[in-house]
Amino acid sequence: MRWTFLARRLGFYLAAAAAAIGLNFLLPRLMPGDPSSAIVEELERVSGQQVPAETLLSIRAIFGNPHANLAQQFADYLRQLSHGDLGVSVVNFPVPVADLVWQALPWTLLLVGTTTITAFAIGTLLGVVAGWKAGSRLDAILTPFTTFLSSVPYFWVALLALWIFGFVLGWTPLSGGYDADLPQGFSLAYAVSVLHHGVLPAATIVFSAFGGWLLGMRNMTVTTVREDYVLLAQAKGLSPKRVMLRYAARNAMLPSFTGFAMALGGVVGGALLTEIVFSYPGIGYLLYESLQKRDYPMMQGVFLLITLAVLLANLVADLAYVLLDPRIRARG
Repeated sequence: MRWTFLARRLGFYLAAAAAAIGLNFLLPRLMPGDPSSAIVEELERVSGQQVPAETLLSIRAIFGNPHANLAQQFADYLRQLSHGDLGVSVVNFPVPVADLVWQALPWTLLLVGTTTITAFAIGTLLGVVAGWKAGSRLDAILTPFTTFLSSVPYFWVALLALWIFGFVLGWTPLSGGYDADLPQGFSLAYAVSVLHHGVLPAATIVFSAFGGWLLGMRNMTVTTVREDYVLLAQAKGLSPKRVMLRYAARNAMLPSFTGFAMALGGVVGGALLTEIVFSYPGIGYLLYESLQKRDYPMMQGVFLLITLAVLLANLVADLAYVLLDPRIRARG
């Protein structure tokens, strides 16, 4: 039964991935303009002359012919994808989109990945304790504070932190992911520079995100502690710590786990505001630049990567649910 459930979910996600690829192909073609025309217009604007026919054919050979048969365009697109080819960046011509994405991806995974996991761990742990001891002094302090914290827009937190620690105190750099004067590579000075540049963006993400996890987990724990199986475990004389973690927290965290999987999927997209405010060289900042400069191949590549990452994260969450929740295994 478990394998039937897994096969069904895997089939669903494969169909969703196919639909995402189809939409990723169609949406840029529904928008006004295309990469080839944009480059031709720019060349004609700079030179003041009409682009020769040979040059136009070369540009269309690289970026695609918008007047070609749509089925042929889709077949070419799938063939490119099968080779890991996401096209060529218009702005950074002739650098492939895949190269730029692979350069930006580690920065986002480092910053947003670690902070998402950290915020989830802190928020979930504090939420379990606050919910288990609902009405205590700890709960009375944490709940109003995190409620207020969750209502503050993130960009205010980021800008305020940048102004205090960057401008006023000068403790942290104002932008970038590392010191531009240092050569990139595996060296202690470079690693220290990366940490120095990343500490403030990371702190603002954790500070703004952990409150949401805490409130959700706290409310679920308050509901769970009244369930019969928790009361039965307490009646058996099990230690409060064991009942809290093995019985209450394990069941209360299922909804949070779904949200966590979604958040992990969104990691690839990066914390867009964070990377914009701190000019951090991740996927989010790459997407921001491509939107500003109408770099359609770059937008298409980043959107596809983000979509597939979210689907993969949801699939992992479904698989983990099978392990965590016996009811899923029973139902198949």
